Amino acid sequence: MTDMFKISLPDGSVREMPHGSTPADVAAAIGPGLARAALAARVNGELRDLSRPFDGDAELALITARDEAEALELVRHDYAHVLAEAVQALWPGTQITFGPATEDGFYYDVKAPEGREPFGMDDLPAIEEKMREIIRADKPLRREVWSREALIARWQAEGEVFKAEWAAQLPEGEELTVYWSGDDWLDMCRGPHLPSTGRLDPDAFKLTRVAGAYWRGDPKNPQLTRIYGTGWLNKKQLQAHLTRLEEAAKRDHRKLGREMDLFHLQEEAHGSVFWHPKGYRIWRALEAYMRRKLDAAGYREIKTPQLMDVRQWQQSGHWGKYAQNMFAVPDIVPEVDEEAGTSAPKVAADAAWMAIKPMNCPAHVMVFKQGITSYRDLPLRLAEMGCCHRNEPHGALHGLMRVRQFTQDDAHIFCTEDQVVGEVQAFIALADSVYRDFGFAYDIKLALRPEKRFGSDADWDKAEQELRDALTANGLEWEELPGEGAFYAPKLEWHLTDAIGRTWQVGTIQSDRVLPERLDAHYIGEDGEKHRPVMLHRAIFGSYERFIGILIEHFAGKLPTWLAPVQAVVATIVSDADAYAENVAARLRAAGIRVETDTRNEKINYKVREHSHAKVPHLLVVGKREAEEGTIAVRTLGAEHQKVMPLAEAIAMLKAEATPPDLAAG
Repeated sequence: MTDMFKISLPDGSVREMPHGSTPADVAAAIGPGLARAALAARVNGELRDLSRPFDGDAELALITARDEAEALELVRHDYAHVLAEAVQALWPGTQITFGPATEDGFYYDVKAPEGREPFGMDDLPAIEEKMREIIRADKPLRREVWSREALIARWQAEGEVFKAEWAAQLPEGEELTVYWSGDDWLDMCRGPHLPSTGRLDPDAFKLTRVAGAYWRGDPKNPQLTRIYGTGWLNKKQLQAHLTRLEEAAKRDHRKLGREMDLFHLQEEAHGSVFWHPKGYRIWRALEAYMRRKLDAAGYREIKTPQLMDVRQWQQSGHWGKYAQNMFAVPDIVPEVDEEAGTSAPKVAADAAWMAIKPMNCPAHVMVFKQGITSYRDLPLRLAEMGCCHRNEPHGALHGLMRVRQFTQDDAHIFCTEDQVVGEVQAFIALADSVYRDFGFAYDIKLALRPEKRFGSDADWDKAEQELRDALTANGLEWEELPGEGAFYAPKLEWHLTDAIGRTWQVGTIQSDRVLPERLDAHYIGEDGEKHRPVMLHRAIFGSYERFIGILIEHFAGKLPTWLAPVQAVVATIVSDADAYAENVAARLRAAGIRVETDTRNEKINYKVREHSHAKVPHLLVVGKREAEEGTIAVRTLGAEHQKVMPLAEAIAMLKAEATPPDLAAG
């Protein structure tokens, strides 16, 4: 063994450091500025504490605030631990469990001391103040390795039954580590952590809400309180996030849906949407748009049953994976009571079970299998506006974004092995044209094979590479997500970015060789023999419900004129203009504009406010002068001033705006 370790840095330089040296020592050797800025270290690819000694020669990358994704993960993890320490300092006897970082913050699950009510929103200010006190104390965060017995004994002695249970159930041989905050508080954690609490900004976090949570997510276990917070690298980032949250609240599609009279939800149909006339106009406009896109791309639309025998879902493999999320019913025969005039279901012992489809794939294979398909018929692109049902938990339902009944812009492409890359390329171009029509930027991610999956490794290798080849051929960049693919296929995912910077996973295409095999789909090849097709599962909107929800929030309800349920309202200033208003509306309807009239005996400012609140794109104001001159005063939503123009000119303007982008481009 040499006396020095060779530490290789990202710039290609190598520093020799004595045994016992740490990444913090390397940072200090490079310069005091880096020593102050370093938050953690990546050693041979593993994220570690700055104070953890090297094990030998190593490749080292120091993590600073410039490495924003990793830095945010670190500070949020530390904020969670400071939260737990603060709660226990304020209320001794509180039991702690887990506290991970989240997408935009952190949480910690705790159980209040015996005799105290669960923590609530009123407790958050005191917790925040104690957290700032701990941060300003700049307490060192120190890692130690403990034996299982010692750690369990510690937790039991302190009455931490949840921690003791978890420590006892961790795999034998796994290294158990704790982190001290100063010399008076510790938590069990894999780490890594910042060097000290003082590396956190006391003004860059905020506790946001509390909720109930069960120990280890099991309703049979004790209920805990989950305290949520958001945490950032600095106050500026926090303020920007809070501003985004305020903007998101204004854009909430549930709120706007009520205000614009688009849809409603109610307990009698959990997770299903009641579309009102105006909301369904948006749906129909989107559906017509998508049909034109699919027709132009060579798809054939079909319609398949809602109910199918459970055995079909068992054969496809979906029953084994999704049974708990499927609605299934026995195939029943009503038994009529002649005297009472009523009927009751009667279930035979050997009754077949039927399942409401949670997806369209197996039914599309059944359509494909009708008759004999030749290689000359491929690719065959089958599309369906398919209504599906999934038994989502009540707590997971969220407006239009997560529902139980939804309609997909679904399609399946059956093709030969040689056609896969070309078909994926064509879909990538189609999806791009759709998202651009709505003004969305996006990122593409490639979800790779999960641990539990169907199909051979060779088929997965081929399918994953085909998706990469299609992306490369289209000149696109992508991010890979190991383990995130479906159980039967890898997939490309489109992640849209909305007007306030949020991302939404929407479109997808999956390259599947499993389902055609399980459901015995084949075509006759040029050699006269049977061959398995490759099945590409694809959607662009994902579901109409969710996509409409995203559009409402993206546009803050101010939908493009072509999508707006009411594109214009003709409003009168005086009753003398009522007849002219009706004439204007008739001419607009003849031009294909969705228009309403407002001839109520109300002041014009009241009408302007009301229709602006309803997000009508154009308010066409008419009075006695406009009636005499054949003009209208156009008030466009969001514009400061109105514009008076001849009726013919206004009709031409509105007709252009009301033309869907795919038709306007043509």
